[in-house]
Amino acid sequence: MQQRQLGPFSVSAIGLGCMNICHAYGAPVSEQQAERVLLAALDAGVTHFDTAALYGFGTSETLVGKVLSKHRAKFTLASKCGMTGVPNEQGVKVRVIDGRPDTIKATCEAALRRLQTDVIDLYYLHRWDKQVPIEDSVGALAELVREGKIRSIGLSEVSAGTLRKAHAVHPIAAVQTEYSLWTRNPEIAVLQACRELGTSFVAFSPVARGFLCGPMDVTAFDPKDIRRAMPRFSPENYARNAELLPPYLAIAHEVGCSPAQLAIAWLLHQGEHILPIPGTTSVAHLLDDLGAADVRLSADVLARLDALIHTRTVHGNRYTAQANTEVDTEVF
Repeated sequence: MQQRQLGPFSVSAIGLGCMNICHAYGAPVSEQQAERVLLAALDAGVTHFDTAALYGFGTSETLVGKVLSKHRAKFTLASKCGMTGVPNEQGVKVRVIDGRPDTIKATCEAALRRLQTDVIDLYYLHRWDKQVPIEDSVGALAELVREGKIRSIGLSEVSAGTLRKAHAVHPIAAVQTEYSLWTRNPEIAVLQACRELGTSFVAFSPVARGFLCGPMDVTAFDPKDIRRAMPRFSPENYARNAELLPPYLAIAHEVGCSPAQLAIAWLLHQGEHILPIPGTTSVAHLLDDLGAADVRLSADVLARLDALIHTRTVHGNRYTAQANTEVDTEVF
């Protein structure tokens, strides 16, 4: 597979997001299935694996460590802190954003144990805790770099302004934010800021949480599927968004690739500093996603895709009102 720069690391142009194997899109798959997906990715040439303390409240990191630690020299390992599961008064873990330096350091120590490694190559602040100056959180991450526990620092879901403040404290290797044909927020400012600072841009949800893979029945989502609460997947909004799919699928057919490959290939054509990280629980879907690296799109096809799916043709917000308060990204 072609290579791209992820901060100081040369990695496969397409990486693997490791949230799906235990979290977010319904009931988690078996540990055996997760192992099959992780090893298939490694065998197929993926050298960029992305996980987080939040995913399954540590389960994803544990699986990645158990399956891939013996192959540690073959890939670049990314994980995240600043958003974790913390027990509430009833003892049930709930998602908490906490960017205090001591919390970041404790989360890193736990992550190193779960990942069965001495060092994490790229460690992101998963969300900027707006109660803590970004300079303080990044300062804690910089201490972890000096201690040799992480090799580089990333930020997730931040604005260009926050990126620049953080970069003044310590070089930021990568910014990770949702980016796809139907989520264009990074195009407002942060993509350009990344170019100027030499920061890589990691695009999560490159196939629009499955939307760009083809028609789906949103009423049949698993009760634990996070898309149930996402406005774009409400029955009313999805019905309107689904009208974009027939012409989109026609373009994929014309190009001679799958719908998922078209979505990921579009991202790869947006800039050499952009690295998509699709996630999946299926080896077949994984291999299909990776095939996007070989898809070449003409200027005409790119223009038609841009004209078809963009911020003015997509109905519904990407997040709930509450979730929108937790991110720092620019919005149209």
